Amino acid sequence: MTDLVAVESGVITTIRLVNPPLNLISAEVTGAMQQALDRIESDPQVRVVVLCGSGDRAFCAGSDVKEFPSLRGLVGEGKLIAENAMYDRFAALPMPTIAAIEGDALGGGLELALCCDLRVAARTARLGMPEARLGVIPGSGGTQRLPRLIGLARAKELILLGELIDADTAFGFGLVNRVVATGEAEQAALGLAQMLARRGPVALREAKRLLDTTLDGSLREGQAAELEASERVFASDDMLEGAAAFFERRPAEFEGR
Repeated sequence: MTDLVAVESGVITTIRLVNPPLNLISAEVTGAMQQALDRIESDPQVRVVVLCGSGDRAFCAGSDVKEFPSLRGLVGEGKLIAENAMYDRFAALPMPTIAAIEGDALGGGLELALCCDLRVAARTARLGMPEARLGVIPGSGGTQRLPRLIGLARAKELILLGELIDADTAFGFGLVNRVVATGEAEQAALGLAQMLARRGPVALREAKRLLDTTLDGSLREGQAAELEASERVFASDDMLEGAAAFFERRPAEFEGR
C-alpha cells in the first residue's frame, strides 16, 4: 500500500485518503484503495467502515485532471474500468459504511461517497458533479447511483448543470444524512459508527444486502429474499443474545454469528 491511503483497523475501521489538500483520485490512489479493501475484507472483526479525507479543504475533490490528456481511447477506458471495479467493491462491502465529508466532495469524490451507506457532511462542505464543465461525464457510477439515491430530476439538475450545492441543500435533496458543524464531520461519523457497532452484525449485513437490491426486482421477489434473510438471522446466536438482553434489560453483546 502507498502512503496515499491509510487504514486504521478495528471494530470501527477508518479509511483515510492522504493526498491533501484535495485528496484527488488518481490511478495510484485507486490501486491503494484496492489494497485497503483487501485488508478490510479479510478482517473478521470489522463491523463498520468510516471513509474520510485528510485536511479540511476536501473530502475528495474528484479525479486528478492532470491525467485527463493521457486518457483518450483505451487508456481512458482502462482507468475507468479500474475505478469502477474499486468503487463497486467498496459499495459491496458487507458491513455498513459512512462517508465523513469535510470540505468538498466533487466529481469522483462524490461518486465515492455515494458508495457509502450513510453520509455526514460539514455545514461548509460543497457537493456536486461538475464534470460537464470540463467536457466529460461522471464515469465511476455517478449517473447510476445518484438518481437511485435522490431521484432522476435532482440527479439531472446536478449532473447536467454541473453546479455545486451546499450541505444543507444536499440534506434537502436526500444526498446526505446528517449536517454538522464545520470540523466535526469525522467525529459525527464515528459517533454513528459506534451506534452501528453495537447493533447485531448479522442483522446489519443482511439488512444492507436487502436494501442494496431492493430496486433490482419486484416487491414479491424482495419479500421472498427478506424471508430467506430472516431465516438466517433467526438462526443466529446474535438473535438469542438480543432477545436475552431485552428481557434482562441490559445492552446486548453481539458476536456476529
